[in-house]
Amino acid sequence: MALLTATSVPGGTAVTVPSAAVNSTDTISGSDVGQFGALLVVTNGGGSSITVTITDPGVTAVGNAGTTVAQSIPAGARRWLRILPGHVNRSTGVATVAYSGTTSVTAELVRG
Repeated sequence: MALLTATSVPGGTAVTVPSAAVNSTDTISGSDVGQFGALLVVTNGGGSSITVTITDPGVTAVGNAGTTVAQSIPAGARRWLRILPGHVNRSTGVATVAYSGTTSVTAELVRG
């Protein structure tokens, strides 16, 4: 598990956002998510589809676990996923992202 590093994109300034190889599970600091969320850009350079799952650490009003939805990313595709404040686990202070495959898969994390 690795902590992804976010790049700030301030208004009116062009920046380079570096790509990082993903692990089977990565985390994102709650401070990078902030109150408006962050964008995670996943590029699947591998030969088959992968799924990316952002953990929902919440519970329903009756105490059932939150619903996590796996997002499919086809081979050779690039997808943008929004990480919301609700994805941050209050006890750990991080959001957790899992990848079904990691070969030739990279991620970029952007905060506003």
